[in-house]
This record gives sequence, C-alpha cells and structure tokens, in this order.
Amino acid sequence: MKHLSIDIETKSSVDIGKAGLYRYAQSEDFEILLFAYRYDGGDVQIIDLALGEKMPDMVLGDLENRDVVKHAYNAAFEWYCLNRAGYTTPLEQWKCTMIHGLYCGYTAGLDATGKAIGLPQDKRKLTTGKALIRYFCTPCRPTKNNGNRIWNLPKHAPEKWELFKEYCRQDVITESAILARLNAFPVPEEEEKLWQMDIRMNAFGIKVDSELIRGALQVNEQSTILLETEAKEITGLNNPNSSTQLLDWIHKHGVEMDNLQKATVTEKLADDLPDNVRRALEIRQQLGKTSIKKYVAMDVAKGNDDRVRGLTQYYGANRTGRWAGRLVQMQNLPRNYIKSLDYARKLVKAQNYDGIKLLYGNVPDTLSQLIRTAFIPSQGNKFVVADFSAIEARVIAWLAGETWVNEVFATHGKIYEATASQMFHVPIEKIVKGNPEYSLRQKGKVATLALGYQGGSNALIAMGALDMGLSEEELPDIVHRWRNANPRIRDLWYAVEEAALAAMRTAQPQAIYNLIFNVESDIVYGQNFLTVQLPSGRKLYYPRPFLKENQFGKMAIHYYTVGQQTRKWEVTSTYGGKMTENIVQAIARDCLAETLRRIDAKGLQVVFHVHDEVIIDAPMDTTVEEICDLMAVPMPWAPGLILKGAGFESNYYKKD
Repeated sequence: MKHLSIDIETKSSVDIGKAGLYRYAQSEDFEILLFAYRYDGGDVQIIDLALGEKMPDMVLGDLENRDVVKHAYNAAFEWYCLNRAGYTTPLEQWKCTMIHGLYCGYTAGLDATGKAIGLPQDKRKLTTGKALIRYFCTPCRPTKNNGNRIWNLPKHAPEKWELFKEYCRQDVITESAILARLNAFPVPEEEEKLWQMDIRMNAFGIKVDSELIRGALQVNEQSTILLETEAKEITGLNNPNSSTQLLDWIHKHGVEMDNLQKATVTEKLADDLPDNVRRALEIRQQLGKTSIKKYVAMDVAKGNDDRVRGLTQYYGANRTGRWAGRLVQMQNLPRNYIKSLDYARKLVKAQNYDGIKLLYGNVPDTLSQLIRTAFIPSQGNKFVVADFSAIEARVIAWLAGETWVNEVFATHGKIYEATASQMFHVPIEKIVKGNPEYSLRQKGKVATLALGYQGGSNALIAMGALDMGLSEEELPDIVHRWRNANPRIRDLWYAVEEAALAAMRTAQPQAIYNLIFNVESDIVYGQNFLTVQLPSGRKLYYPRPFLKENQFGKMAIHYYTVGQQTRKWEVTSTYGGKMTENIVQAIARDCLAETLRRIDAKGLQVVFHVHDEVIIDAPMDTTVEEICDLMAVPMPWAPGLILKGAGFESNYYKKD
C-alpha cells in the first residue's frame, strides 16, 4: 500500500486553543493555505492553495483511495479540515503519528516528540513556526500603517511566506521521521479503530443548553459586582481582591493567617471569627470559584448548532491509555448536591439572581453545581448514563486472585463492609446502620479506595481519612490490617516489581498474572522500551528504561516521561505499587473500550465518557438496563472478571 504523509497550514478567526479544532474549522473564514505531502520516502511537495495553485488530480484521487494510507501528526486535524474544505477523505484511511507516539509512551506535540524520540536537528520541526502562524493564520489588528487590513497575505511578506512554506515542508519530514522510528512498535488494529471512534464522537459533539449558559454568565456577573461591593464596604479596601491588602486587614482585626489559599480559608472558617472577618473570607471564597470558567469555555467552543466538539483526547494519559479531557475538562466537573435541579435551572435561565440567592444562598456555588446540567441530549433524545461499579477494586482482586474479594463482587457486592469485616474480624452482618460496628465501614471504605497500590498512611490522608473523623495515630494500624486482609494483592505489588526488574536484567520476557513484561528494542534507531502486555493484548510502554538506585537506596526502574509538575521530558522512577496502579487502571480502561465498541455496534451514539462512565445521546426507547447489561458481559480476555454497571437516564447530565 502507498503511504501519503500530509501536513496543512490553515487560517481562521476562531482561536483554536480556546474553541478547539472543530469550531475553528467551522468558521466562515476558515481556509487551507498550504498542503505539503510526500509519497512513501519521496521528496516533499507543496501546493500553495493561498496563491491559487490546484491540488493535483492524483493527490485528489488518493485522498479517497482506500489503498493509500494517509499519515499526519494529529491526523484528526488534517482529516476534519480537509473534509470541511471540500476534499473528501474517509477517516478509515488515516493513521495518526501523534497517537502512535502516545501509545509508545511519548509526549504530544511534534517538536516535543521529535526531541524526546531523538531526531537529529535536520529532521526536527522548525522553531520559527509559531511566529509565522501568528502572522498568516490568525487575524491581525487593522492599523493605518497596514491599510486597515485584518489578514496578512503572502504578498504582504513574500520572504516570510517562503519561510512558512519551508516550515510546512519540514513538518512532513519530521512526521515521517517519527513514524519511521515507531514502526517497529505498531499500534494494534483494534486501537486504531478505537481512535477512529473517538474522532467520530468528537466530531458529532454534544449539545449544550445555551439559555442556561447565558443565564449563568449573567447571574455570575451580577453576583461578582454585588460581592465585590460588599467586600469593599466591609473592609474599606480599594481592592479587597488583593491577597496582600486583605491579609493585612485580617491581621489588623486580630486573626492570624499565613495565606489566603483555598484550603487555608476553608480551615479558618471552621474557627470562631469576628463577623466581619468571617464574611470577608466567605466572599473571598465565593469570588474564588473558578468553575464559572467552564460556562465560558462552553460558550466559546459551541458551534452554530449549539454543539461542543472535541471534548476528549484519545490516549491522553499514556501510562494507562485512558482518555483525557479537553476544552471544558469533563474529568473535573463539580458535583451537584442541590435536590431541586430542575427549579434551579429555571431560575438561572430566567437570570433570577434574587430567587437563587433566596433559595440557595451561595450563588457562585449554585452555578457551579449546575455546570453538568448545561449538557443536554439532542432533540427527541435522552441521556442514558452508566458507569462501572468499583471497577478498580474488581480488577485488582481479579488480577491478584484475591478470592474473598471476588466472591463479594459475585454475591452481595458490599465491598466496604466486607473489607471492614476482614480487617477487624467482625461478622459482616453486624456492620449495618444502627450497630456500633457500622463505624468500621468508614475504615473499610477509605482502605479500599486508598491502599490498593502499596500506599500507606499518607495515601489514607490523601483519600480524606482525617476528614472522615479518623485520627492520624490509627492510620498505620488500618494499613497493617488491610494488607493482612489482602495478602494476594500485597503479593501482586512485589511480583510486578520483580518481573519488571528481571525483564530489565535479563532482556527476557517475564510472564506473571496474565501479564508479560519485556524489553523491546529497535537497533536501527536505538528506540527501547520496557513493555507490559495486558490481558487484552494492548501494551504499556515505558520509554528508555534503565536500572538505578532510587532515593531510598533501592534498585529501581527509571524511564523517561513528561513530568506532571514541570511538563518537561525527564527521568522518573517507578516501583511495584505504582506499576500495579498503571496496570489496573489500564485494564479498567480496556473494559471501558470494549463497552464503547459494544455500544457502537448497537448503533448508539456516545457523546462523551469520563473515567469509567459513558454518556449516550439515546433514542427514547433505549434503557439503562440495556447499557448496564452490556457492561456486565464478560470480557473475552478476562475470564472470571466480574463487572457490573449502574446508571440512570435524564434530560440533562448530572451526578446521580
């Protein structure tokens, strides 16, 4: 089969960073300026569409030809933009080199991937691109000097335009060079199809309630003005939003605070405070509510049909293969606790600030809780929402062979009570509301949620153990009891670590627990990875691994990744518990992926999914039970793994 590598340069007045690809390409002034391409390893050609050059007939034919594989870096962009511009090219014929890199554990971004993968300088993305994109691809400010134009055209800077064409050519070279270095580590065909499903879902989009969004933005503006006015009256400060001014004012009123960070303010509000200081801190807390930005993000990203597109990034978390959120960031939407969501929505749509204030008190918090409900189904449809119940606890017990946990999930499913029973040797029948033993359930719950990946007391604290009323002194005992109650899960951590270390030391595959650890290398380009083959057949990749002592003086696996804090390509280390977490979450992700395929096979439209939850824009005759049954069907590659779904239906999205 022929391979056609492509890169395009485009223009649009829509900010792609804020509104996303799909809204960007739907702009009336969207246009493809340059089309660079190469066949297999041939020379790069460029078509200057901005200056009226025409696409060659052969290229036009090959864009539709199923025997020609189209490659691009972030191919969703090229595929969607070309189709928007009238060049028909089916998605099934495209492959994405960015996704290939993410699958192999690399970062996103053509330049960043080129550096991480070790491309020589002549095959790297040119660094001049950002300035050229700003000049030719985004509107310019009209001035007297530039003749009041709003676009810079090739004729306005011929030398820059030639450089821009070279930049476009170089992107094709860089993409091709990255692809060559990854070809020895192919993306499974099933994952290619899953990527295509994700692009179709993103292109379909999800409808938003524009009336609710407008109301929320208006009510928030009114709330902000009133709160700022009240803060000025209480404090007498010119700018009560200033942390320095407000902190100084608080100190003068006899209250000690080190800072005005969210957690510090919340903690201080639990103390006895002067009324004026308390109210000033409450206002500070309400004004600091950032979730209103999600309404703004929706408003910017929605198209003329009130649909927001591009909410998920396939393989956004490349340690597990899970999807990541984009634009509105669906993965961290605020929860809703208001019982009368319908009425609260009506008040916001009516822009009734006084009514919201009277009924709910905290206006910013009310708007925050309603964010989920801004997502609505298509006309004549409903949302069917379902998620896997306790999937990580189920997967780790299945993987480790922790028999008693598997039996719990096969029967009554009360994992928190059963865990407490195992930990404290109390009959599970006694751990019910009304009995003193019921207090043990809280310990069983936090232990189940926090300790599955070799965590200790700090993991319990991070999971909120202290907020649940547990004391720091009793945490080590909870850790000890949980590990004794789950010996096979405990053994799994150490077995995973030993298998990974053995694979590194011997360069031989190590098979344990239906997993295969291996070191895979490509001697031509020097690429090497520690891989973990999952039960589904998919692999996790740890790039450029090596053995070295960690900060505890213990031999550990180190590899390269993007640092969560620095966002730079750097070395990190791992251990048995952390690798177990990667593996368990990756298996849970594969369960979701299989469910998405099953839903797709029934002709139903998933509009987005978050963690282990799917949201379907469904015809009225679709039932929750139907979707939950799909989730419970055994995974063909995981015999004995007991899964269960739970869900609800609604005319807007919410946390049930």
